[in-house]
Amino acid sequence: MRVVLLEPLGVPGERIEELAEPIRSAGHEFVYFGEKTTDSAELARRSEGADVVMIANNPYPAAAFPVTGPKMIAVAFTGIDHVDLAEAKRRGTMVCNCAGYSDVAVAELAVGLTIDVLRKVVAGDAAARSGRTSAGLVGAEIAGKTVGIVGTGHIGTATGRLFKAFGARVLGYARHENPEATAAGIEFTGLDDLLALSDIVSLHIPSNAQTRGFLSAQRITQMKDGAVLVNCARGAVVDSAALSQALASGHLAGAGIDVFDMEPPLPADYPLVDAPNVVLTPHVGFLTAESMERRAVIEFDNVAGWLAGEPKNVCEL
Repeated sequence: MRVVLLEPLGVPGERIEELAEPIRSAGHEFVYFGEKTTDSAELARRSEGADVVMIANNPYPAAAFPVTGPKMIAVAFTGIDHVDLAEAKRRGTMVCNCAGYSDVAVAELAVGLTIDVLRKVVAGDAAARSGRTSAGLVGAEIAGKTVGIVGTGHIGTATGRLFKAFGARVLGYARHENPEATAAGIEFTGLDDLLALSDIVSLHIPSNAQTRGFLSAQRITQMKDGAVLVNCARGAVVDSAALSQALASGHLAGAGIDVFDMEPPLPADYPLVDAPNVVLTPHVGFLTAESMERRAVIEFDNVAGWLAGEPKNVCEL
């Protein structure tokens, strides 16, 4: 079998070679491209003849699929919406992800962005550097607040645990209640109640046909006056223009946003760039040294499982 890694995984090349050794030792061919490309034609060229294609968060559109194959796409990411899933399904290509690798990283950033917004960290940094005082920098605490977790999978539950540790009451909403979340002290409720009661709303849902535009202009109006929105999930689940308007009007007190309906760099006229009381990070929720190591290990393990006829982390297409 021919296995091709199309882009770097955020770990040293030496580590890639270590992880690939069992694949080669089993008699399979392993090819590694150390430079990322977003050119579909080049991706198709690199993929030609591959039984297994390995990617991270680089888009893999229909045009990247070679004439034949691949039989399996290993995605070093939790979300798989950057892969043309319709094309994969049409070809009978299995897609496996690395669910769980960034649970801690994303949960910690969600709380970190909340603290940045509530304690005005960015504004405070600017004040200190320009010789100004603390005037106008009165913050707020997480303790005693109500936090709403939308999407109580592994990441949402991990985020809820952290907020509980700060002394917050944590509500949860999901299509199916998660016993792990309940055990963590998350109280399940309806979406309308969660939006109306929560001082902080943290999103942890995937982007798909059902969730795109999930937090619409209408749902943003349902949020509690003065609430804070945190999104470390997917940008497409939020109406960014409506969010910007809610921040400008003062309906929402602030937002911490790591994901957008496009990958950074953001254009200067993107709705949230000039919105007040918003902290933006360029899609770094997954990006820690620890999570990069975890995802590389999981991705190679997924490939080894597929090669052995025992696929793991198979995604429903």
